Amino acid sequence: MPQARDEHHELHEQAAHEEAHLDDHELPHDELAHDEAHGVAHGELPELHLRLHAPATNRTVSEKLREVADLLEQQAASPHRVEGYRAAALTIDALDEPLLARLERGGRAAIEVLPGVGASLASAIDEMLRTGRLAVLERLRGAAAPERLFCAIPGVGPTLARRIHDRLHIDTLEGLELAAHDGTLEAVAGMGPRRVRALQMTLAALLARVREAPEPAAAVEPTVGTLLDVDAEYRRRAERGDLPRIAPKRFNPDGRAWLPILHTERGGWHFTACYSNTARAHQLGKTHDWVLLYFHDERHPERQRTVVTEARGMLSGYRVIRGREDECERLHSQTPLARQARRY
Repeated sequence: MPQARDEHHELHEQAAHEEAHLDDHELPHDELAHDEAHGVAHGELPELHLRLHAPATNRTVSEKLREVADLLEQQAASPHRVEGYRAAALTIDALDEPLLARLERGGRAAIEVLPGVGASLASAIDEMLRTGRLAVLERLRGAAAPERLFCAIPGVGPTLARRIHDRLHIDTLEGLELAAHDGTLEAVAGMGPRRVRALQMTLAALLARVREAPEPAAAVEPTVGTLLDVDAEYRRRAERGDLPRIAPKRFNPDGRAWLPILHTERGGWHFTACYSNTARAHQLGKTHDWVLLYFHDERHPERQRTVVTEARGMLSGYRVIRGREDECERLHSQTPLARQARRY
């Protein structure tokens, strides 16, 4: 497919050129050196690797799943959710073949059919095998740094990686791929249609999908009413001081355990909620306003939404879910109880 490869190269050259001109004055010297080391500042296309790390072993995967279970238990998550991770770890311990071989032979579906795994945990295992990291574990540890992962993508330098995370609060390659297909990525400064297209093609390769595969389907999510209800519970309990707190590694030089974390359930959905700890949230003084909601159920991998207090327009003062503003407006206008979201 020479034409497709030429298009891929052309799109990445354009993306690299745009990255080189994204507010270089905002970058500290070491970050500019990072871009130059990757050839971005000179418009070169780095070699496209299909795996970003040394393959994880079954033992590594099961150990990380057990650590997630232990942290969830410490942070008062439901016993069902805790045992789900431990059951999956036991299944992996009993396998007589490497998970990576199983994934490469049958895709994620071959992981999903394992006893006690299912769609959500299969997605987490896939993430570990392909990237060497587990976003949920980093989040529970307070050590999430997704910009490093995004910088491993050809054509994405530190400035753009930071903008993507600060604007969309995405912390996985799959979340980034979905944003590239559903239109939300174009809201990030510097992400025009050509650049988004280049990223779609790169992510398809990094996630081992063929170019002719269909675009990711629209994800199933809880209703806006459910999301706002979890947001309200989180902020209410955080204000009362009755939630476990973790010490985030970023923007926390004193190592203080200040970040409340909530694990809860609604109608089969598992939720984790915490305040945003991004650079942007700190810059704008929103570390006790912007709430990140992570959610999954047995059939769907984890997704994330951000809830904020709207500052403009008809919804000014109301809690709004970014990316689902129209639904929030309908809910706030039709449901009197929803107007209480101004407070909680």
